[in-house]
Amino acid sequence: NATIVADRFHVVRLINHHFLKAWQIQHPEGRKNRGLLSLMRRHQWRLNEDNRANLDRYLANYPVLRALYITKQKLIRFVLMKTMNQNRMEKKLPQFLELLAQLHQSPLKALAKSLTSWLQPIVAMWRFTRNNGVTEGFHNKMEMISRRAYGFRNFENYRIRVMTHCGWDGVINRVR
Repeated sequence: NATIVADRFHVVRLINHHFLKAWQIQHPEGRKNRGLLSLMRRHQWRLNEDNRANLDRYLANYPVLRALYITKQKLIRFVLMKTMNQNRMEKKLPQFLELLAQLHQSPLKALAKSLTSWLQPIVAMWRFTRNNGVTEGFHNKMEMISRRAYGFRNFENYRIRVMTHCGWDGVINRVR
């Protein structure tokens, strides 16, 4: 009876990836400006007044891009919602579905298709806050250890190295 829950980090990453591709189609030269790229990737609520003014000046010249940017920000706000109860979810879900319907008619239709196919895990993500970040962190450390050693011939040496790098205190507790 396990519930599949989408990972927020990867959903936000997917949204940003599709948005940046659409931006490149709308204005190929804009993506080459590193300052603009930084502004486009950030959450709207984390922009200071100067950054917001610069971004607004740029987006004023590209109305389609402005609409895509606003939609991206709305999507990210939906994705970042957490620990919602059933009443709140019943209010937010129609708004989210309407936003997806709008995306199906926009240059971000591939994103809309992906989000629609993952709708149930995304909705589950709103309800549950657990994620696999710690597991992914340990996996990353294990891969780095393996790369640095160019592989291990003795699995026991690899196991001990992983345990020491992932927080093992050196005490072996054996239960009999």
